[in-house]
Amino acid sequence: MTPSLRRASGLSLADRLFSTGDDRRTARVIEESIDALEVRLAEETRFTGGLVDVVARYLLEAGGKRVRPVLAFLTAQLGDGITDEVITAATSIELTHLASLYHDDVMDDADQRRGVPSAQYVWGNSVAILTGDLLFARASALLAILGERAIRLQADTFERLCLGQLNETIGPSPDEDPVAHYLHVLADKTGSLISASAQLGVIFSGADPAYEQPVREFGEKVGIAFQLVDDVIDIAPSAEQSGKTPGTDIRAGVATLPVLYLRGEALSDPAAAVLLARLDPAALTAASDEESDESIRLLREHPVTRRTIDEARRYAHEAIAALAPLPEGTVKKTLVRFAETVVERTN
Repeated sequence: MTPSLRRASGLSLADRLFSTGDDRRTARVIEESIDALEVRLAEETRFTGGLVDVVARYLLEAGGKRVRPVLAFLTAQLGDGITDEVITAATSIELTHLASLYHDDVMDDADQRRGVPSAQYVWGNSVAILTGDLLFARASALLAILGERAIRLQADTFERLCLGQLNETIGPSPDEDPVAHYLHVLADKTGSLISASAQLGVIFSGADPAYEQPVREFGEKVGIAFQLVDDVIDIAPSAEQSGKTPGTDIRAGVATLPVLYLRGEALSDPAAAVLLARLDPAALTAASDEESDESIRLLREHPVTRRTIDEARRYAHEAIAALAPLPEGTVKKTLVRFAETVVERTN
């Protein structure tokens, strides 16, 4: 397995994803397609030159897992393989994901992304938001090449991305379960784009339409699992995996699943209530670095973090179960391994 696919998959477990001879042949095809994708991404982030292009390429050049294109390239193996249309669709999906990162960092007031200062931290909110808008526009223009089906799928996905962010910002209604609300937000914000990636691979490879629903369900559930694992990685002792300061989301006031579980326990457990108060963003800001780090450590070691990992595993198992209608072979095996490796990131 060559380094670029290891980077593209972002899993560092490529040998387990592609373990047999047939699997490795598929991996080589995906590797070549990732190289072609990188060329397209570089082309599609050229606009007017100067600072506009610098900002548009900023997070692209910072790296990234390319998980969504890899899934599209993998599900394309259920049909005629990685056609030009599949590469175009994958490029659009990655641009959409990239655009969402610029917006997310503004919403979360994040200071880092992919191991570098966030775009809004370097150039300000307005530039970061407009850059995200520009990338969304380019992504839509690419899918327009593929026809109405692709445009409609992109529109539906974009709507879900916006609804997810909006519902996260507004928060649950008084009579709504906060955990259920949060999981629905993750399905929209993270699961929808991964789901669309897998479906586009099926559609534009000419695969059996009966495979669309299984890979859509797989993508959405594995996307939720992926984000729940990120909730745990966010409070990990080292920032190496996420490229962010430990506890970044919590410090920014994002109620991740461990915090939501802690809120529930705080209703009847005084110790949980004390820890919850320590994790309030204002309290973390007012505390010394040592005190705030200690608060994050206490959350990391609290049972609510294990509950979050267990929930991530449940979604991964449901994602795998959704693949039952797919034929046996490299695609199904690799998707199963992918779901398993998503949750192994917590080990």
